[in-house]
Amino acid sequence: MTPSPTEASERAAGPPPALGIGMVGYAFMGAAHSQGWRTAGHVFDLPLRPVLAAVCGRDETSVRAAAAKHGWAAAETDWRRLIARDDVQVVDICTPGDSHAEIAIAALEAGKHVLCEKPLANSVAEAEEMVRAAEAGRARGQLSMVGFNYRRVPAVSYARKLIEDGRIGTLRHVRVTYLQDWLADPLAPLTWRLKRERAGSGALGDLGAHIVDLAQFLTGEPLAGVSALAETFVRERPVLGGPSAGLTGAAGSAYGPVTVDDAAVFTGRLASGALATFEATRMASGRKNALTLEINGERGSLSFDLERLNELSFHDHAEPAASAGFRRILVTEPEHPYLEAWWPPGHGLGYEHTFVHQARDLVTAIATGTDPAPSFADGLQVQRVLAAVEESAAKNAVYTPVPPPSETPA
Repeated sequence: MTPSPTEASERAAGPPPALGIGMVGYAFMGAAHSQGWRTAGHVFDLPLRPVLAAVCGRDETSVRAAAAKHGWAAAETDWRRLIARDDVQVVDICTPGDSHAEIAIAALEAGKHVLCEKPLANSVAEAEEMVRAAEAGRARGQLSMVGFNYRRVPAVSYARKLIEDGRIGTLRHVRVTYLQDWLADPLAPLTWRLKRERAGSGALGDLGAHIVDLAQFLTGEPLAGVSALAETFVRERPVLGGPSAGLTGAAGSAYGPVTVDDAAVFTGRLASGALATFEATRMASGRKNALTLEINGERGSLSFDLERLNELSFHDHAEPAASAGFRRILVTEPEHPYLEAWWPPGHGLGYEHTFVHQARDLVTAIATGTDPAPSFADGLQVQRVLAAVEESAAKNAVYTPVPPPSETPA
């Protein structure tokens, strides 16, 4: 069969230029990012071709196994060597929060683009350093982005468009919850996520960062202040690998202290004066990954449930009361965000696709030289909210202002 002129031209042009990816960290989030990088160029027509150049981890045996499993061409045990590689142009950081700032700043100074998982850092001070490094890198042509993947759920992106188009009118209420139960068992082991020096905070940073970002992303407004409560329900847990049977409390040497929150609840006020409520917990029995949101305005309302991530509920308050109500929008049409390259209408997507969309967006931004979102400045704004929540909770729900966003930290 003779190829068409278009097909012949595409074959002659060859594949797009390679964009070498180097990833630091290879566990749960590293696996998700690997899926995104590996798949994006096979689904979307990208201007650059992501190449999985190298993955990095401290344990040589484990990182080599991860490289083989997820399709990385090489494995490193020192992130500095990964950054120095000539075949790496993007450094993807999937490590615990205590190393985000050091790795990201070094990568930007080495002339690499950077994708960093959320939350951006373990403190506002670290996040401010990262924003300064990102802005200096931007002047040299390096781009940086934070990995708030839930922005890339097509239904969430479409909800933002409806809000921008004025479909719900003046904003009044925002309600967001993120509930999990993987720590409900008091014998669940003491991992790095339960240590402040590694994770920065508990459910607040792990889950709360997502819902704060979603609230600000969807409404286009920063949180101006918060009033918060937080609690650590289980204050000691078995040390990984240590004996736990028959041990109780501090008397058992195989137990260690939990130094982060198990749950945080807080109210907030957006810049426009709209009210917001948030709940983040890893102790809600029966809830595995229950992220829900609802936004109410004078003209209508939107609601979303991650357990039905291909659906968006919309209420048009202008409709007659006799027939008005929430209606389901199945977000699978090619006109919906990200759906033009996927399956026919009605064939839903899943969690892993958010990382494919994330890779697509960053590759496109790098190719076109445009600023990707969410930026490190967006990550800093979330970090400021988290810090205000912790301060308020420490003062027993005293209302705590959030510093307004600024492009360059002082």
